[in-house]
Amino acid sequence: MKKLIAGIALFGTFALASAQTITFDKTTFDYGTIKPSSDGTRFFNVTNTGDKPLVLSNVKASCGCTTPQFSTDPIMPGKSAQIKVGYNTAINGPFNKMIEVFSNDPANSRSVIYIKGNVDTKAAEVATTPATTEPAAPAKKSKKVAATK
Repeated sequence: MKKLIAGIALFGTFALASAQTITFDKTTFDYGTIKPSSDGTRFFNVTNTGDKPLVLSNVKASCGCTTPQFSTDPIMPGKSAQIKVGYNTAINGPFNKMIEVFSNDPANSRSVIYIKGNVDTKAAEVATTPATTEPAAPAKKSKKVAATK
């Protein structure tokens, strides 16, 4: 009986070793502080580090303000694909959103990736302040002063 269990465990190890394996270039994308209505599109790279085709079956966001797009075409061993994630930057304030990625990876059929950042109207004010058209004042010469004791 012990040999049977050991054989099954060994077979399971080999079965997982020769399978499709999902790997991400990063699991969190930090937008930093961005302006309202700026481009909220970002990409996650997905690589199949296994030896069988990897298929993404579904990608779902934690809320309607985040919209993922992906292809269900198989990702061949050693190849990569992208998950396109859009965030609605018209929503002011900090955000931290979860995106679930479902695949045929037998060891990791559900993966989680995240986006985070802050949409700030002050960032927009700074970015949209027009530059002055006045000529710059001439620079004043500075003198080197010796240190005193």
